[in-house]
Amino acid sequence: MEAFFEKYGYAPDKEQISKRLDIFAANIDNVMSPEILRRCMSLMDLTTLHTEDSSASVAKLVGKVNSFMNDYPGYELPASICVYPNFASTVKDTLVSRDVHVTCVSGCFPTSQSFLEVKVKECEMAVEAGADEIDIVLAVGAFLAGDEEGARKEIRTMRKAIDEAAAKAGRKVVFKVILETGLLVTPEKIAAASFIAMEEGADFIKTSTGKVSVNATPMAAYVMCECIKAFCAKTGRKVGFKAAGGISTARDAAGYYAIVKTVLGDEWLCKDLFRFGVSRLANALMSAIEQKTVAYF
Repeated sequence: MEAFFEKYGYAPDKEQISKRLDIFAANIDNVMSPEILRRCMSLMDLTTLHTEDSSASVAKLVGKVNSFMNDYPGYELPASICVYPNFASTVKDTLVSRDVHVTCVSGCFPTSQSFLEVKVKECEMAVEAGADEIDIVLAVGAFLAGDEEGARKEIRTMRKAIDEAAAKAGRKVVFKVILETGLLVTPEKIAAASFIAMEEGADFIKTSTGKVSVNATPMAAYVMCECIKAFCAKTGRKVGFKAAGGISTARDAAGYYAIVKTVLGDEWLCKDLFRFGVSRLANALMSAIEQKTVAYF
């Protein structure tokens, strides 16, 4: 880990980060304006990742997105709809607006526990079925066991396969790497995993799958954003940040928005560089904006 910190001139300072997060928490009401909450709506990867998902249930969700701007003029559409890869074609075929991307979790989400060949094939098939964005999971087991090269190889191999499948279709696909920060635990390990994912080609680094006991946290988000800043300063390449897992209230969204704005600046406050992975947040944001209970999604 020290090699990363020396290379990028950054090492997480847990005490200093905690102080800054306390300041954010004390001032969160100042961030929760209707304008910012509406912007958070436009940064969502609206997600359904349930065991009971079906083509019918996914199509129903897409139908709500199709009707959204007529039902709620003045709002922007979400950035994408995120589903399991077998539903990519359902989203693509049902979705009216091409401004909304098709996102698929792939690579044997959420555990990343299978043969690399299986992970690669699933990524390729998701792209072939219409995915505009692919979210894969870091090989957390390998990383925590000290097999950095094994974790790197998996990211690198899936990135290559996705790019090749996308090129055959005449397009590009956004590649996100989920770090599963709740299992990495320490700021130092979160930082090391962030740098590995970015070095191996991640367009976004993402906090969590939402499938473990500890998912997105402000601490993890802050460390990841500082790593993105250090990586950009060193390489000139802008990598996006995605907060996902347990983000269910307007206050949650405003907190992550404040972290990104403070650490990375206003240029990151767009869907090309900042996302929320959400299943419950949309209704919470709309309820906060409308000042009444909304259960649209």
